[in-house]
Amino acid sequence: MTAKFQQFPIPPYPGTREKGKESLIKVAALQMEPEICNKDKNIAETLRIIDEAGKQGVKLMVLPELCNTGYIYNSREEAHAMAEEVPDGPTTKEWIKAAQKHNAYICAGITEKERIGPNTYLYNSVAVVGPEGHIGTYRKTHLWNEEKLWFEPGNLGYPVFSLPFGKIGCRVCYDIWFPEVTRIYAAQGADIICDSTNWVEVPPLQTKDKPTAAFSAQQMSLMNAVYSICADRIGVERDCVFIGNSCITDPAGGFAAGPGSPDKPDIVMAEINLMLARYRHWSEFNNPMTDRRTDMYDELLGYYPEEW
Repeated sequence: MTAKFQQFPIPPYPGTREKGKESLIKVAALQMEPEICNKDKNIAETLRIIDEAGKQGVKLMVLPELCNTGYIYNSREEAHAMAEEVPDGPTTKEWIKAAQKHNAYICAGITEKERIGPNTYLYNSVAVVGPEGHIGTYRKTHLWNEEKLWFEPGNLGYPVFSLPFGKIGCRVCYDIWFPEVTRIYAAQGADIICDSTNWVEVPPLQTKDKPTAAFSAQQMSLMNAVYSICADRIGVERDCVFIGNSCITDPAGGFAAGPGSPDKPDIVMAEINLMLARYRHWSEFNNPMTDRRTDMYDELLGYYPEEW
């Protein structure tokens, strides 16, 4: 028996730019090469590439993980020296100014510190900013390798941020290996997952010629009917090789843009139709959100789908 697929009417979504059955927005993954512990240079480079994307009309920009500091710390003391409070630190303030300049929204990786009483805690975080200022913060929940020596696991959950054009959630690098993360965002109605990442070579699992993480982004988008904007870095830092290949994946599991260069700065850009993320039917009888058997696994997973 051959399944019959048909085109269902796509409902309108208030507050978006409508063009027939479309809700279009230009988005980009901004690929760069941070230099470890050279914060001034790194911030300047983020502002340069934000400006370049803004001049091309990009309204949602994603930058790599820890893009203002570099990634491979040698000690907790070194990480502490690079850390800033969010949103009151200088880096976030500069990103807010850039967002205001271009009337755009920016998700960017940062080494965050939080003071609670006499203690200071570090997080591998994403600052989400826009023309109105600081929108929110996501803290990486799944720490990779020696990150566990410097950072605390994220403790803010999986917040969905409502922007004028739609809803976004954030992932950081290793988070993509855990399908629950993307599913939780999709169940909360996210249209786009903004992934600030530092994908590394892990031969033979992942190389510049075989960007397994980019393929994982395709799978996560397909299974959850969301867009993913994955902004990776490039270069070699303290013997660690980063693979680039930034990409934008669509709800059908394809590449809306990219993968980008494996070794050069890049702006991986696409105009995407958010209606494709909001209309999740695969057939007359199937929707990956409403088909979920939450009665079978609520007790294991502990979250509930939004009504669709």
